[in-house]
Amino acid sequence: MTEYTFDDYRNLIESHLMDLVPDVDHKSITLYEAMKYSVMAGGKRLRPVLLLAACDFCGGKVEEAIPYACAIEYIHTYSLIHDDLPCMDDDDLRRGMPTNHKVYGEATATLAGDGLLNTSFEIMYSDMMYYFDNPDELKRRVRAAYEIAKGAGIRGMIAGQIADMEAENQQCSPEMLDFIHLNKTTALIVAAVRAGAMLGGADRDTLKKLTSYAENLGLAFQICDDILDVEGEAALLGKNTGMDLERGKATYPSMHGLEESKARLEELTNNAIEAISEYYDNAEVFAKLAKDLAVRGN
Repeated sequence: MTEYTFDDYRNLIESHLMDLVPDVDHKSITLYEAMKYSVMAGGKRLRPVLLLAACDFCGGKVEEAIPYACAIEYIHTYSLIHDDLPCMDDDDLRRGMPTNHKVYGEATATLAGDGLLNTSFEIMYSDMMYYFDNPDELKRRVRAAYEIAKGAGIRGMIAGQIADMEAENQQCSPEMLDFIHLNKTTALIVAAVRAGAMLGGADRDTLKKLTSYAENLGLAFQICDDILDVEGEAALLGKNTGMDLERGKATYPSMHGLEESKARLEELTNNAIEAISEYYDNAEVFAKLAKDLAVRGN
């Protein structure tokens, strides 16, 4: 594994995010501008960083994984644009900026999300075309794209989104709350790690341990977000707080209380770190990331 830090991976992503968006006809330039507005609005770039780090960790070439890392960030960004729409969570602030529909209108925001989703698959398929004469490398890419599609789809993120919406102002069981968090948030984080590992040529045991890490990290990340919605500051988070309570959302603090939620966050963080503990310093970027994300909730 190279000596990349989280910021190194993130900077690499930032330098390529708009490079891979296909050129558009000037007649549809508004669509491009709306897509760019949300893609370049900032953010942690957690999912693409995890993908690059997993590829690197498993012996792959980071530069060759960039199309897949950008693709998963496009998917994440599209989901945020759609989440913020009035028909969904109706938010007017994201990453410290007005949400896409507040700037471009609801119809254009919807199409910008659609554009980012479709672009994600276009750039992955475009990359695959370079490997028709190399079946082993092509298989890695097909498997990585499948993981991303599954994590973003109706057995992953979208399943969690519909369950999240239907649980608003309803009696929600602990099992349903876990289902929401494991799909709406965790599924795409798991997909990022597994896709990166596959691109890097991970063996079965390493893939299993990285998957366990990602499952614990993803759930910890969402519980931390739940806590921050109660205790965080909007100016620091770049989005409005207190919205979960206002909308009657099913969250860990609303169901289990803040103290139990913080204890669960700590438990999941420790589980994530334990899953990769046998790799010692070689997995430091993953361990540090888990610790840093957990601190947000304290």
